[in-house]
Amino acid sequence: MIEDRVETFDAIIIGSGQAGNPLALALAKEKWKVAIVEKGALGGTCVNTGCTPTKAYVASARAAWAISNAHNLGIEVPKSPKVNLKAIKKRKDKLVNDSRIGVRKSLVDSPQVSMIRGTATFVDKTRIKVGSRILKSYKIFLNVGARARTPEGFEEADYLTNSSILQLDKVPDQLIIVGGSYIGLEFAQIFKRLGSKVTILEMGDYLISKEDHHTSELVREIIEKEGIKVICGAKCLKGKNKKSGGVTVSFEKDRKESKVSGTHVLLATGRIPNSDILKPEKAGLKINDHGYVEVNSILETNVEGIYALGDCNGQGAFTHTSYNDYEILADQLLGEKKRTLDDRITNYALYIDPPLGRAGMTLSQAKESGKNLLFARMPMSDISRAKEKGETQGKMEVIVDADSEQILGAAVCGTGGDEIIGTFLTAMYSKLSYKTLMNSVQTHPTVTELIPTLLQQLKKVDH
Repeated sequence: MIEDRVETFDAIIIGSGQAGNPLALALAKEKWKVAIVEKGALGGTCVNTGCTPTKAYVASARAAWAISNAHNLGIEVPKSPKVNLKAIKKRKDKLVNDSRIGVRKSLVDSPQVSMIRGTATFVDKTRIKVGSRILKSYKIFLNVGARARTPEGFEEADYLTNSSILQLDKVPDQLIIVGGSYIGLEFAQIFKRLGSKVTILEMGDYLISKEDHHTSELVREIIEKEGIKVICGAKCLKGKNKKSGGVTVSFEKDRKESKVSGTHVLLATGRIPNSDILKPEKAGLKINDHGYVEVNSILETNVEGIYALGDCNGQGAFTHTSYNDYEILADQLLGEKKRTLDDRITNYALYIDPPLGRAGMTLSQAKESGKNLLFARMPMSDISRAKEKGETQGKMEVIVDADSEQILGAAVCGTGGDEIIGTFLTAMYSKLSYKTLMNSVQTHPTVTELIPTLLQQLKKVDH
């Protein structure tokens, strides 16, 4: 009988990402018997192919850029920097491995946690299969993440994804990037600064389509200023290997056929959730048209006792939102049952240099809300600190609800923007009147000191 082979747990967590690991430890601390299943490297996307490795590359690329541009600050450098991608990769690999070791140690050190390696699939709504093992629980948590989406038209081409590009030990001579959103833009600047000739092909009419057009054009200006070629409106993309080596990408723009060739092509056309690997239909799970597991405000699926966390639920797809998913569930299962998805304010960053930090609504989203709005925008070139650093590209903008006086959204594209956006975010979570921030005294000289000045310039928005 199959039931004779079933291993029973208080909780089964599938995936060891930024929500799964802390949840396993929190439940184990309360004496739950927990199984955590992982088919790949421990730590999920953030540790292995996302934040940790890519931001290590961003730092190396920034160092190369700083040396090349030191003459602008009166520092003469005899030669251009020599880039050693093998050394950059080695440093990245150490950071990744150290994180993996930390994750493994925390799980292994907990006697309540059983770590099971392999691919999990549902048998039914309470049982999953991992290899020859059958695990059963009335609490199952899906933290299975997402993977790179491969568009049609590249079946005959050798291509890179956000994962495989991190394994290169030689800088590409000519890198074609298909996709002009967050991942594509970050890798474009990284490899341009490391020495590649880079071309971005974007199907849409402008970059990072989630942003307002003004922000998109600003980002494009920053990218193109570094010598990266950007082609928007590139449709019907197809890739093919060249007999002489490398790849040719053909596309249609303005009803004309065009081609661009390179030594490498990176596909950065979005990500798809790994929910399909689970065989969710066997548990009766509801999956939406984009492949995400549908959840309610406390992350429970349509099947009682099954929850979805992180990238696979379509509620954020960031490390910080994944971790917040854990916090919501920890509160719902072990705490006061007060935290929900409804409390979360959208926020993220684009890690080009200078970075873009975003909190809350864009201006176009705020206009759709029908609220009475106040809006202000100032260029980074007005800020003393930015001028002193020689980094004046970018802007800062804020949107306010004129009736409640609360901040609805903000963006900081400029030096330190990924950190500075936290000031707006704190005010938004605290539900402060914008006047409190406007009347605050910020340290000089900093970029943050522009915030009160920005808020003093708020003007009514005409819908």
